[in-house]
Amino acid sequence: MLAMTLTEPRGRLQPVERALPEPGPGQLRVRVTACAVCRTDLHVVDDDLPGIRHPIVPGHEIVGFVDARGPGTSTPAGTRVGIPWLGHTCGRCTYCREGRENLCDEARFTGCHVDGGYAEYAVADERYCLALPAGIDDVHAAPLLCAGLIGYRSLAMAGEGRRLGIYGFGAAAHIVAQVARHQGRECCAFVRPGDEKAAAFARELGCSWVGDSDSLPPEPLDAAIIFAPVGELVPVALGAVRKGGTVVCGGIHMSDIPSFPYAKLWGERVLRSVANLARRDGEEFLALAARIPIRTEVTVFPLAQANEALDALRAGLLTGAAVLVPPGA
Repeated sequence: MLAMTLTEPRGRLQPVERALPEPGPGQLRVRVTACAVCRTDLHVVDDDLPGIRHPIVPGHEIVGFVDARGPGTSTPAGTRVGIPWLGHTCGRCTYCREGRENLCDEARFTGCHVDGGYAEYAVADERYCLALPAGIDDVHAAPLLCAGLIGYRSLAMAGEGRRLGIYGFGAAAHIVAQVARHQGRECCAFVRPGDEKAAAFARELGCSWVGDSDSLPPEPLDAAIIFAPVGELVPVALGAVRKGGTVVCGGIHMSDIPSFPYAKLWGERVLRSVANLARRDGEEFLALAARIPIRTEVTVFPLAQANEALDALRAGLLTGAAVLVPPGA
């Protein structure tokens, strides 16, 4: 099989021909039909995250069909499944017992610690594979598996406020805006100065106000979610939310947050982060995505052009999400 492989930190992905992986006990082998490209994949390539294995096949927004089963599995061959970022937890620690498996210290993540979906086949723990809505095709379902799930968790942590600000209008933002609008919220989008393409996209998705990321909205926000990995946006967002409001940092990695006056936090404002996702998030969100229904905007790249897809994401050239499709999928 073809696997686009990161052989060293901060390198380019290399096309490598590998033998088909064999599923072990409790594992499924999945024939990949689509894998979305996430900003976390850039952090893997850039060596921003701890414990990255090299060589590693990135990709954790995987859609495919069960091709082979290891001992102790029950999912029928041919079943369509989604493979997300969370690939394993210990099941024993305080976090796991409290229903917060996303914080497990022994968690293993797809495309970071175990090979992911930038390949024709992937192997995953059956317990961490997700059922996918029947009404959404493979390419458009793939971004739901991280951009959608992290957006959903971030929205829940933002509380139930009516006026929501979204900083960084990319893959996650264009999904969470649809969920927020479905819930009857008003969305304000903050984009990079001069990015008229992103601004138009945000308006198309129903955002009532769109402005530059360093500007203030016409009225204070009840909550804000920051998807852009830019620490400088934290004090900006705190200055945009009302007293008692919440700012959620939705990325796995962010540049350093600059110092800011305590007055920006005072007034019982809350600043919090989102870490990974739990399987419960996936079950809840994917059911909701089918009901709304969520429409993902995608740009398709052949699997062999994974580097080009990552370059486009890094340069801010994408509207929505990039999705890699293996040959013959």
